[in-house]
Amino acid sequence: MTQPFYVSPEQLMKDRADFARKGIARGRSVIVLGYDQGIAFATENPSRALHKISEIYDRIAFAAVGKYNEFENLRVAGVRYADLRGYSYDRIDVNARGLANAYAQTLGAVFTTESKPLEVEIAVAEVGASQDTDQIYRLSYDGSVSDERGFVVMGGEAERLGGIVREQWRVGLTLAEVMTIAVGALGSANPDNGASDRTLAPETLEAAVLDRDRERRAFRRLTPAVLGQLLPSRKPEEG
Repeated sequence: MTQPFYVSPEQLMKDRADFARKGIARGRSVIVLGYDQGIAFATENPSRALHKISEIYDRIAFAAVGKYNEFENLRVAGVRYADLRGYSYDRIDVNARGLANAYAQTLGAVFTTESKPLEVEIAVAEVGASQDTDQIYRLSYDGSVSDERGFVVMGGEAERLGGIVREQWRVGLTLAEVMTIAVGALGSANPDNGASDRTLAPETLEAAVLDRDRERRAFRRLTPAVLGQLLPSRKPEEG
């Protein structure tokens, strides 16, 4: 009689984590940054159909990296959660913290019980009355949650790009300043690869904001024309 193949729980969890991390790292990075009038989102994504940045509820947005079909299912589930909670109780009872906890339970359950973990990393952001009250939560493939302050970088070369953003970001920056930081980081080249920095055209970017000045639905997308105005270095190229 043959012996069943045995894998220790520690090795099984490690293999799942490595699998998920490799899948996430293949995606292009998403950068989320707070600015004086809200929260900005930016990623390199020329597609106008497959969004990586989306609205969830009145003042809450969602950003993700990894496998599109997997994080799109999470986005839809988040919209349903928010709508049901807002309808059952009150719209003010829908917040990013509750949504992040719901996502954490789903990601954690899949990671520990299913044969394949979700190859996704997501951010849930809620704009507050001031920059001090803005909330940004980062959720990993295993359901772990971190409360980020100011900015978060996910996917791709997140560690390297996070270092670039960390050197430049500070409280009180304008939208134009944070978008310049984000787009500059996304176009930066890894010095270890010997490549040169890229100048990303507005048409190749997906960007949006949560605008605290909007009374109810704070989410709005930034069109290439708007991005062209926010990124001064691109203006000469447009003429």
